[in-house]
Amino acid sequence: MKFDKSCEVIWHDRKRHLGMPISFYRYYIVKKEGEWMKFFRHKGFFSAIIDDTNVYRCYDVTLKISLIDKIFGTGTIEIRSNDASAPVFHLRHIKNPYKVRDLVSSLIELERKKRNIGLTEFVDTN
Repeated sequence: MKFDKSCEVIWHDRKRHLGMPISFYRYYIVKKEGEWMKFFRHKGFFSAIIDDTNVYRCYDVTLKISLIDKIFGTGTIEIRSNDASAPVFHLRHIKNPYKVRDLVSSLIELERKKRNIGLTEFVDTN
């Protein structure tokens, strides 16, 4: 996936099968300095579907590791956000899931502090 020269790719990986990156799913965390930081999910080979979610919109991060994931050193991170198009964003079967979960959590907190957004903005009062 190509990004503007002013963008910085903070992290990227592919969905893995049996620990090997043989998939057409690619995941990125990209930052455009002074403007935004987003999670991107790119799926496809001949044609592509690209989803993105702003980091500051996220409010929950869950790590799921199955027995197969433990064997191959992978895991799935589930990120919940208030984004209407993608309320749940999955990073499936990625390498080093504990490190990535910590990275994602810290980036969410940094972006929320930078934008002065608290948890109350995400609570549904209905």
